[in-house]
Amino acid sequence: MAKVESLFGTTPAEIFESGLENIDQIDAVAATVLWKDGTITAGWSNMDVVALARMILVLDEMQRRRTVADPLAE
Repeated sequence: MAKVESLFGTTPAEIFESGLENIDQIDAVAATVLWKDGTITAGWSNMDVVALARMILVLDEMQRRRTVADPLAE
């Protein structure tokens, strides 16, 4: 599985600043923005839909592992 790190507690400015500082190491970006008026904007940069789908699946798998009890573990 891919390495997934939480950005919880990080400000949007810190995320973008880190991106600019590490731009030579970034291959593509997917982002979702929740605006103060409740609007949600989502999009991605130069990646193909297969790479985007993989990113979404990795995040979904991580979230499921954190929140859904494993019935086989009982």
